[in-house]
Amino acid sequence: MRLHEYLLGDGVRAFSTMRTGGVSTGNHASFNINRHCGDSEESISSNRALLARELGVAAEDILYPLQVHGSDYKIVTTELLSLDADGRQAYIDGCDALITDIANVCIGVSTADCIPIVIYDREHHCAAVVHAGWRGTVKRIAEVVVAAMGRHFASRPEMLRAAIGPGISLAAFEVGDEVYETFLAAHFPMQKIAKRYPPMDTPDCERHKDAPKWHIDLPACNRLQLIDAGLTDENILSSGICTYHNSADFFSARRLGTESGRVFTAALLT
Repeated sequence: MRLHEYLLGDGVRAFSTMRTGGVSTGNHASFNINRHCGDSEESISSNRALLARELGVAAEDILYPLQVHGSDYKIVTTELLSLDADGRQAYIDGCDALITDIANVCIGVSTADCIPIVIYDREHHCAAVVHAGWRGTVKRIAEVVVAAMGRHFASRPEMLRAAIGPGISLAAFEVGDEVYETFLAAHFPMQKIAKRYPPMDTPDCERHKDAPKWHIDLPACNRLQLIDAGLTDENILSSGICTYHNSADFFSARRLGTESGRVFTAALLT
């Protein structure tokens, strides 16, 4: 099993899973722990046990929600951890970010082109993990979570460190005009985050008589949100990995289809 790790400071292990080293097969090969993409429960449980062993935690202490492309978050507390597995899952499902200050519990999100973000407060020893698809990005979930860390844990944005994990790149994220218009209506700086390209997989737009298509830079958009929320540019790491163009190592729904595995991006406080 291979992990793509992020160095955010002492006291936290932050990472994204890669595709190798698990037991899943087909488009889920080989490391997948997401239960909502068509993989077998047996493979998911085996892979989850492998990850738990690598992290030195119990498998039931690896938490990730059923995401809904919104901007809601949940706080992982000692009260939550006192519930059984079904109770924990029921509580966190329906959100797109988890935040905690509890050590030895692994919180994470699932992606396969959407943008995962890990945020760590080394001053107050708390962490958040965010799932930012284009809808969540429009709803400014990264800013929502930074503000929530301030309210719940007194986090100061200028002290936070963040990592933007593997996700779809500007070149690969072709969108319809309606998506472009949604970002525009939400007052995003389109000159910084959007560009027209020839349609995907056609080398010469003019020859094929196809109009150029809008592309949106989701990693850059979320980086700008983190800066707007008060993080400093030098405290924001970027993997620079496009899932679409690196689907051999990281799952991409656009490349492999929605019935494929998911990247698990997580934080574990120690």
